[in-house]
Amino acid sequence: VSEQELYIVDKKKYQGQLTDEKSFMDPQDYRQKSARLKILLKGLTAAIGAIEEKIRKIIERDEKLSHQFKLLCSIDGVGERTAVKVIVETNALRDFTDARKFCCHAGLAPFSYTSGSSIHSRNRVSHRADKSIKALLHMGALTAATRMEGELHENYMKKISEGKNKMSVLNAVRAKLVHRMFAVIRNNKVYEKEYRQILA
Repeated sequence: VSEQELYIVDKKKYQGQLTDEKSFMDPQDYRQKSARLKILLKGLTAAIGAIEEKIRKIIERDEKLSHQFKLLCSIDGVGERTAVKVIVETNALRDFTDARKFCCHAGLAPFSYTSGSSIHSRNRVSHRADKSIKALLHMGALTAATRMEGELHENYMKKISEGKNKMSVLNAVRAKLVHRMFAVIRNNKVYEKEYRQILA
């Protein structure tokens, strides 16, 4: 998974260069660089796909992992990459049994810091947070809150209409996804909207 994440970061970097440098580079130089970048992107896309296929086969061969994968993917906003990352990061949810602790690990729960020279403190996310899982949860929360119908979307829109900070509301959605993931594993049942109050 870590190898795959490195390739994904590189791919985004090269994709950014394709668009960012077009406006100020000499057209001929840009065409040459663009051709080289496209070759790199093609290789990275193939490598990412190969790793995803390998991970998929490993999960499919293991009954427990396959079952957990299906449970996690039943939640709106939780895609295959997020489900795989959570399974790997938690050692099939054996190393983390508490959703709140995993929220801290993923950088979703702010900590209170107090300076030695000041009585004032402020909440910040721990620098030890796993930024890769946080990024996946962010994309999942964004999808569930803004592009999918359901409780998360309704609650998100309600909070925004009340003037709440968008990132704070989105962070709450990310935490909600984590709690739902741990709930479906604990209850050993796919997430269904009709019994969302049980899992909330």
